[in-house]
Amino acid sequence: MLPISSMIEQHAEEACFLILLHDHAVRAPHYDLDDLSKLDERIDAHLDGLRIAGSTGLEILLAQLGPHAVGETFASVLLAFEAADVKMLSRLSDHLRSASETERGYLMALGWLDWERISPWIERMFASPEPLFHRLGLAACGMHRHDPGPALLTGLSDAAPNVLARAARTAGELRRRDLLPAIRTHRQHEDAATRFWANWATAQMGDAQALEPLRQFAGQPGQFQYRALCVLLAWQEREPSIAWIRQLVQDPRDRRIGIQALGLLGDPVCVPWLIQQMSDLPYARVAGEAFSLITGADLALLDLELQDLPDFDAGPNDDPQDTNVAMDPDENLPWPDPQLITAWWQAHGGDFQAGVGYVLGQMQSEASFRQALAHGQQRQRIAAACGVARFRPNEVLFPTSAPAWRQQQLLGRTGVFGR
Repeated sequence: MLPISSMIEQHAEEACFLILLHDHAVRAPHYDLDDLSKLDERIDAHLDGLRIAGSTGLEILLAQLGPHAVGETFASVLLAFEAADVKMLSRLSDHLRSASETERGYLMALGWLDWERISPWIERMFASPEPLFHRLGLAACGMHRHDPGPALLTGLSDAAPNVLARAARTAGELRRRDLLPAIRTHRQHEDAATRFWANWATAQMGDAQALEPLRQFAGQPGQFQYRALCVLLAWQEREPSIAWIRQLVQDPRDRRIGIQALGLLGDPVCVPWLIQQMSDLPYARVAGEAFSLITGADLALLDLELQDLPDFDAGPNDDPQDTNVAMDPDENLPWPDPQLITAWWQAHGGDFQAGVGYVLGQMQSEASFRQALAHGQQRQRIAAACGVARFRPNEVLFPTSAPAWRQQQLLGRTGVFGR
């Protein structure tokens, strides 16, 4: 039997590892809400072990804090908030000031906790003279879709770009149309994150002038590319979207994002071309994903995958001279079998109408986007949340990164979530 301290250390190690997995999973193409729920239950089970350990569990976590300790920061902050331990929270704030990389862990804890647990502390964050805590307070309100009131307008006039960016993002998540003029002033901000979130937020409120800046972000690889693409294809009119996508797919450098754009557009007229791309290894898996997003055909469930996997590696290698350090974004997607998919399409293509947008086999509508939110994979769900937003201009954005139980509650209220 393991000594008590070893058991606590094991709980700490597992909780810290799994929350990092959760952070990846909410943007991954192979996780659905049920998968997230199971992952979150595992995280909570290990957190329970740390809760039972009391101060010992927290001390073990604190001993492991370092400049890159994102998971340990998450667990420490979560336990400190649950215990309402002012001294411990102050100690964690000091650590955060000297280890900015761990802010992600702090944010994940704020998003994981119940609003009732953190709300008494939010006003203290806004009252702080430090931009860091203004940013954390705005982020907490955005993640919980809770309006921070005057603090949001104050954030939109802050001198710190990262506070501005978070204020714009929170305003967009809450659909605060009254703040459109204040957000628009940052549309051309020199800071890329501020510029992105300002245009992302106003586009979510129906501002057509934000679409051109979003096209620029969607055309550039980076952290904002897919987010920009989902909002752009949800709000941009069909003809400009088609013309833009046509340019993308003609350039091999832009073809991957062009394929994703075709999936989001949802017109089955492009399916034969997508099937052709499934024979080109760099684009095969993302073309399969686009095909599934349009048709609803699950390649694994329907046995439409290749049995003999190709020898292909798009990720980083062991060569220290190679500048390619990015992970393969399609690593967890199935390899489609073009012949089997061609046969499937010949049998089912007649069920689809050319010139109409589809999502997971259903004509795009508020109802079909909500069904995709309930049953789709995470990249599909991110797109579906943008689709719902177009139909519900006064409704807060659906939080696809929230803990699974909270998402399930929200979907249950709409009457579309079933098991």
